[in-house]
Amino acid sequence: MTITIARIRTALIAIFLGLTVSACGYNRIPTLEEQAKAKWSDVQNNYQRRADLIPNLVATVQGYAKQEKDVLTAVVEARAKATQVKVDASQLTDPDKLKQFQDAQNQLSGALGRLLAVSENYPELKSNQNFLALQSQLEGTENRITVARRDYIEAVRGYNTELKTFPGLLWAMTFFRSNKPMAEFAASETAQTPPQVKF
Repeated sequence: MTITIARIRTALIAIFLGLTVSACGYNRIPTLEEQAKAKWSDVQNNYQRRADLIPNLVATVQGYAKQEKDVLTAVVEARAKATQVKVDASQLTDPDKLKQFQDAQNQLSGALGRLLAVSENYPELKSNQNFLALQSQLEGTENRITVARRDYIEAVRGYNTELKTFPGLLWAMTFFRSNKPMAEFAASETAQTPPQVKF
């Protein structure tokens, strides 16, 4: 009888400790970290979608705007640079790497803006169904990028806050010492001024 009472008591203590540990926030840091990494994957996915659309857009514009070779070349070169700069989930704690990625993407955004502005000079191009469809997809992709970046920023904010506040701070100082704050996107210096298009 005393053996069963001791077993029941041990089982109850184990259940109590399990519930206490699960409710104390131990799992919160890894959960928030994985959420931020997933949001980063969404950001990369949307940038890749944009990079995949660009060759079709350039080819369509090229058919109409043969003399705008410099703008088309700038778009192709910016796309090549943007697709070369990669940031995987293990590099999210390196603000310099994230800035390199962001700068390459901003350069591509500027080149695309100039390309779309050039298209305004070609009325037949603006009425071409392929161009209109590509332009619409590109605008939709830019909106998706904005949403994905916002979601990533929010996920990183939650993760970084958990590393700095109680009780997450205790877990970060003990079991999760190797976890570092993740880098956030920051608006580029030129984001406050409208882009200038020169012909």
